[in-house]
Amino acid sequence: MTDFKKTGPKDVFGQLLAVIGLYVSVITFGALIFALINLYFPDILNYDYGLYANQSLRWPLAILVIVFPLFVWWNSYLQKDFEKNPEKKELRSRKWFLHFTLFAAAIVIIGDLVSLVFRFLSGDLTIQFILKILAVFIIAAAVFIYYLWNIRKDIPATRDPRMRWFVRAVVAVAGFFIIFSFFAVGSPFSQRLRRFDERRVSDLQNIQYQIVNYWQVKRTLPQNIDQLRDDIAGFIPPSDPETGETYEYRVLALLQFELCANFKTSNKQDSKIGKVPVPAAPRGSYYPYPITEDNWSYDVGKTCFTRTIDPDRYPPLNK
Repeated sequence: MTDFKKTGPKDVFGQLLAVIGLYVSVITFGALIFALINLYFPDILNYDYGLYANQSLRWPLAILVIVFPLFVWWNSYLQKDFEKNPEKKELRSRKWFLHFTLFAAAIVIIGDLVSLVFRFLSGDLTIQFILKILAVFIIAAAVFIYYLWNIRKDIPATRDPRMRWFVRAVVAVAGFFIIFSFFAVGSPFSQRLRRFDERRVSDLQNIQYQIVNYWQVKRTLPQNIDQLRDDIAGFIPPSDPETGETYEYRVLALLQFELCANFKTSNKQDSKIGKVPVPAAPRGSYYPYPITEDNWSYDVGKTCFTRTIDPDRYPPLNK
């Protein structure tokens, strides 16, 4: 029987903390692997690729950097505690947590196989999908193997050579993907530069929308950006978010104009591997233009975008 003098609420909460750490680590690690697959094996039929895949790496990576080392340390602490107090392995709460974890892992594996068959019948058997199914299966199988061993064996995992190497391999693989994700995301400095460029593109989109709207109302292009200012609508032409300088604007012809900005990064490399960075449309405005990599492809330095208004597509509003 369990010696309750050596066990107590702290053991229950200790097991609960380990289970929560496991679930958070597994879920976020799966999200991290999915984001990496979306980034390096893009599927143009989905929206979770390219720049969006790069951005979706940040939260899982931030969580794993903190939670996963703590989970590994806490689990190691519990294993050492079990060596000193073997009776704690018989705690009812521990058995409940272990069996529930096994149940959840089994459900995930079964659901993984069902999803594989369903997507196969739907004609969606892409390399991206296969890698995701494989990733989910491996993660769930690793959890299932480890906790099934803990239920069946009386000795801690650290005492069994095979299980010890299994745990080390799992931690090493997880650590590899976490470190690799740092390189995929890029340095904080480069990400800040990219965010500045995303803001520049968004500003140019907003200005372009206002120019077209100006032409539709007045049947002429504004001579400078300041003419777009509208105190009633509350529109103030944006300026470069980093330098504060006004964006360059020139009228080239009766229906043609040019917008320019100085960029610190390039998005042309993204398009070479099938990624399509799509900046968000200006808030609070209807943006009727198709946004593609050709529309807003830029390189490091000054980049200009030439636009020609089609009167048939954007007819004057007051004929």
